[in-house]
Amino acid sequence: MATVGENLVRLLEAYGTEVIFGIPGVHNIELYRGLAASPIRHVTPRHEQGAGFMADGYARVTGRPGVCFTITGPGLTNILTAMGQAYADSVPMLVIASVNATAELGTGEGRLHELPSQRALAAGVTAFAQTIHHKRQLPEALARAMAVFAGSRPRPVYLEIPVDIIAEDGAGLDLAPRPLPARPGPSADAIGEAAALLDQATRPLMVVGGGAVGARAPLRWLAEHLSIPVITTINGKGMLPPDHDLLAGENMAATPLRDELAAADVVLAVGTEFGETEHYPGPVEIAIPGSLIRIDLDPEQLMRGPVAAVPLVADARLAAEALIARLDHTMPRLGGKPRAAALRAALLAQLPDYARRHRKALAAIDEVLPDAVIVGDSTEMVYGANQFFHPRDVRRFFNASTGYGTLGYGLPAGIGAKLGAGSAPVVVLAGDGGFLFTVAELAAAVEAAVPVVVLLWNNGGYGEIRTYMKARGITPVAVDLVVPDLVAVARGFGCHAEEVDSPAALKAALAAAATRRVPTVIEWKA
Repeated sequence: MATVGENLVRLLEAYGTEVIFGIPGVHNIELYRGLAASPIRHVTPRHEQGAGFMADGYARVTGRPGVCFTITGPGLTNILTAMGQAYADSVPMLVIASVNATAELGTGEGRLHELPSQRALAAGVTAFAQTIHHKRQLPEALARAMAVFAGSRPRPVYLEIPVDIIAEDGAGLDLAPRPLPARPGPSADAIGEAAALLDQATRPLMVVGGGAVGARAPLRWLAEHLSIPVITTINGKGMLPPDHDLLAGENMAATPLRDELAAADVVLAVGTEFGETEHYPGPVEIAIPGSLIRIDLDPEQLMRGPVAAVPLVADARLAAEALIARLDHTMPRLGGKPRAAALRAALLAQLPDYARRHRKALAAIDEVLPDAVIVGDSTEMVYGANQFFHPRDVRRFFNASTGYGTLGYGLPAGIGAKLGAGSAPVVVLAGDGGFLFTVAELAAAVEAAVPVVVLLWNNGGYGEIRTYMKARGITPVAVDLVVPDLVAVARGFGCHAEEVDSPAALKAALAAAATRRVPTVIEWKA
């Protein structure tokens, strides 16, 4: 007899799941019955929040959903923060949890791990949340989750299964994966309107966000053909290579970019919310008096923020390809390159001091590990890199400073990213405060043989909040922390760890880290 739990694993295999992040417990062990014989790899974090962040990092690198198993009650509440980050940044994540037995749901009898409603807690950070009341509902619910990831704005999906149903005889379940919908193509009329605006534009500008990462090639062609300077958001970094002469910058709060957005007669914005975390310092009002063309998978998003003359619901790649087909290809296009160069120079000239002090570290990573994936926590090093660093491709630079803005993201997300990145090195940028949130995941990385590299900025506590308090005239309280010897802590977990205090030493440490099979923690004494 194959149980429902075993058949769930088979269904996940059929949909291409490669790794599951989770912690087994008394209520969800039946989910694990089928894993021993499965090709799916299981990675055990030291906290369910770590599981969620690992799944997030894996999904951002691969574009495929990160999958988690959690227990009833505290397993869900522990992972909710990670689900919130994934929801804010449109990351595909599937969280499958056990829940109390069917006859016990909502009774308030004080059962182990009981909550009034797990599903209600998850509903606020998911595309949808469902309780499986009968085994026959499972294949359809899983297919709906995969359809969300494949065909619409990707966000977490939560499925909970009562412990009695997980252990039931799974006979009769349809284990064939269902055909999934493609992402929507654009309206021909809207494409015509957008193409007409772009053909007539004399000072066009492009803004690309994380929703555009699948459209890198056609959007680059559009930028080059139309000679359009390109602003990338944090999650859109890598759309153009670092040395591209149409790359204009990223900090939309900076005066040069705000002025350019105001001066443009047509702005093409693809897969971006224009969210306040793209503006340093924010929030800053973004004014776009010219004609705005917005392309997004989410029709509601097109109604938020700057008002579009042409709101276009579509997959970014399909929309970009349709625009290419409709544009007038006979008109000469000039002027974008000097505008982009002037914007880059102006942004560099006003780069704040806290960002400048981290340029050497990011330059060392780029020189020694040019194909690295860089994963950031919420820390000064990341806030700085957001304003000047340009990765060489998409899905190679992301962090928790956007959207939900969690602490403790970097290390576990880096572990997940490395599991999805293959041979590419993964470097985590972390501060001491955030690192201590999830430092126990070093044990998970050692156990799983994931050689992630952590570059650690130690300023003795919550340094950014300390600075913010001072700027607001508040005497700093609760920000100067007892920080242990983090090099010794990392060594205690079985990692290689060292301090470095010069760019040359940092480069040597990064090169050596790339050859190891265990995690490396480098405390950077800039």
